[in-house]
Amino acid sequence: QVQLVESGGGLVQAGGSLRLSCAASGRTFSSYAMGWFRQAPGKEREFVAGISRSGSNTDYTDSMKGRFTISRDNAKNTVYLQMNSLRPEDTAVYYCAARSGQSLVRLTGFYAYWGQGTQVTVSS
Repeated sequence: QVQLVESGGGLVQAGGSLRLSCAASGRTFSSYAMGWFRQAPGKEREFVAGISRSGSNTDYTDSMKGRFTISRDNAKNTVYLQMNSLRPEDTAVYYCAARSGQSLVRLTGFYAYWGQGTQVTVSS
C-alpha cells in the first residue's frame, strides 16, 4: 500500500508556472507507475500525465504536451509535475495516483491509490 500527498498548488497568473510534488510513503515507490489527474468544478476527473516505474516512459494528454512535464525521483519517493504557460482552463484540483504494473494508463479506474489533491487556480 502507498499513501500519496500532493503539494505545490496555488494561485498563479496566466502564463505563469507551478511545480507540483507528490510524496509517497513506503519502500516500494519504484514498483508503481504514477499519474497526474485533474478535476475542475462540474467536470469529470481527467488524465494529465503519466510516468513509468523507472521514469523512462511518459504520456501526456495532447493539450498538456509541451507545457507540462512529469518526472520522478525514486530515491526521494516523489513524482513531480512542472506546469508552464498556464491557462485559466488549467484551473482544477490536481491529484496524483499510483498503480501497480508497467504500462501507462489514462483511465482513473486503473489507479488504486490517490492523494487528497492540491488546488491550482490560474487567473486571467
